[in-house]
Amino acid sequence: MSSRTDEVSETSRELVTRGKIEVEGRLVDASNVTLFCTIELDGVSGNVVYKPVSGERPLWDFPDGTLAGREVATAMIADASGLGAIPPTVLRDGPFGPGMVQLWIETTEEELVDVRSPESLPDDWRVVLHAHDRDGEPAVLAHANRQGMRELALLDIVVNNTDRKGGHVLAGADGRVYGVDHGICLHTDPKLRTVLWGWIGERLTEDEVGKLRGLRERLDGELGDALGEHLTGFEIRALAERTELLLAEGVFPEPGDDWRAIPWPLF
Repeated sequence: MSSRTDEVSETSRELVTRGKIEVEGRLVDASNVTLFCTIELDGVSGNVVYKPVSGERPLWDFPDGTLAGREVATAMIADASGLGAIPPTVLRDGPFGPGMVQLWIETTEEELVDVRSPESLPDDWRVVLHAHDRDGEPAVLAHANRQGMRELALLDIVVNNTDRKGGHVLAGADGRVYGVDHGICLHTDPKLRTVLWGWIGERLTEDEVGKLRGLRERLDGELGDALGEHLTGFEIRALAERTELLLAEGVFPEPGDDWRAIPWPLF
């Protein structure tokens, strides 16, 4: 990574951490209160997504902590491991109290996950599910075959993401693939639900194994301590065990039989 990239990343993190937030509007498609805001710090401005804890709907199967905290924890894990790109994300005070603040990413119109007819599918895309459309014609759920998406798929396995919809995978204008919306991750029980199943059975690369090993080591140190602000000890232990299992098996796993493996709606 270049020093220029490091500088831009640090500026973005400072902006979301200390900038002044002003609410512009609400993203109405979100199930919890999700606000689109401007942010400014020392003449640098941008946009962020702000999800106040006060606007969260309680979930019976995620009784501990907050959804905002889980989003931040997932971003911390991604940053520490190098698996997947998540926009700079922090837990801080805002106009409606503490909440998650995440840098708004400018995107292109490129679709990375889609439902298409088999004939229109690009050659390098990975098929996840065969189905039929409302007219009875063949259709497939599929996604692009990108390294950034493959790493997001690995991150989802590790953090036990129960809601990786197609709309949560963004083609950034900077050429990177970003993952967003990680509020229902990191449960102790197996709940992996994702549209990124295109690498089932494929072996992990040396680079991926190295990143997973680095993550496992960091969980016994400062990263594990820092995650304790957002997660229970049982959840951190389960995170470590999922990482160990993935390393031991060395391949992308298959969906389990005990839960629905693909989210609905898909986007």
